[in-house]
Amino acid sequence: MKKYKWGVIGTGKIANRFATALNNIADEAEFYAVGSRNQSTAEDFAAKYNAKKAYVGYDALMADPDLDVVYIGTPGKFHHDDVVRALEAGKNVLCEKSLTSNASEAEDLIKLARSKNLFFMEAMWTRFFPIHVRIRELIADGALGDVRGMVANFSAKVPGGPNDINRFWDVNLGASALLDIGAYGISFASSLFGKPEEINGVAYMGEAGFDYQNSSSIRYAGGRIATIMASQISYDVKETIIFGTEGKIEIDDPWYKPVSMTLTKAGMAPEKIEYPLDGFNGYEYEIREVQNCLSAGEKESTIMPLDESLEVIRTMDELRSQWGFKFPGEK
Repeated sequence: MKKYKWGVIGTGKIANRFATALNNIADEAEFYAVGSRNQSTAEDFAAKYNAKKAYVGYDALMADPDLDVVYIGTPGKFHHDDVVRALEAGKNVLCEKSLTSNASEAEDLIKLARSKNLFFMEAMWTRFFPIHVRIRELIADGALGDVRGMVANFSAKVPGGPNDINRFWDVNLGASALLDIGAYGISFASSLFGKPEEINGVAYMGEAGFDYQNSSSIRYAGGRIATIMASQISYDVKETIIFGTEGKIEIDDPWYKPVSMTLTKAGMAPEKIEYPLDGFNGYEYEIREVQNCLSAGEKESTIMPLDESLEVIRTMDELRSQWGFKFPGEK
């Protein structure tokens, strides 16, 4: 398989983790270039993670003819414009979740990627962890009987507070517990149950003008129901239960980047299932998915397809509409 050359734009916390993952599988993928708005930041990041090139400005990075694929690690508010830059430059793209701020922006990007015949995927890394792969296999094999629903919790206090200017607290940068952490549960439910038939939610809108915590109940075909809680102001709760007519799966904390779960079938003793990361941080799995798709000539992932990413964002649009929450400048 070809060893693809990766470029990373953004040098924040997630970009650091992604660069670490590239180095963890350096025999498979090459961290080739980083782009930042600041020269010294770009150079320091490149030196830290052994990237060959450091670019000032994202356009300069994307113009590099040797670059195969770009990872967008900037705050969500900027995803649309940054992905457009990459696609217009003819680059394949992996964009951090949530893909965009709203469905209109996502539709625009998907249309552009398809017109350019380029690979494009949302970096919903959870789907590619070995445990989540195993969960899909167990459900397909009927281990739980008829799956009836799930309960997903993702509560975690974020650093800082309402007066801080960062992606967690500044609504101008896309701050939202729903888009930042609620998206995990909504996307997971989507992978299990498909398109929603009914969406209901409540939220606590904090003084900074966005949802600090929220809860949604979503009904799917056949009466399946997912209950999803997300909070950035509460103590850590990161566990999920999937339940069916013949059993349940309990994914241990943290369920969105798991290493263990318990399968319980009716009339049988619980079975502990573990998949240690063995030095990985988890981003390696989505990197491999991108490279597998590129090597196969595929422009979308069947595990995280673009139409499903769009449906997840439409679900979050509907929830925000119920709460009367729009981002600044959003129509």
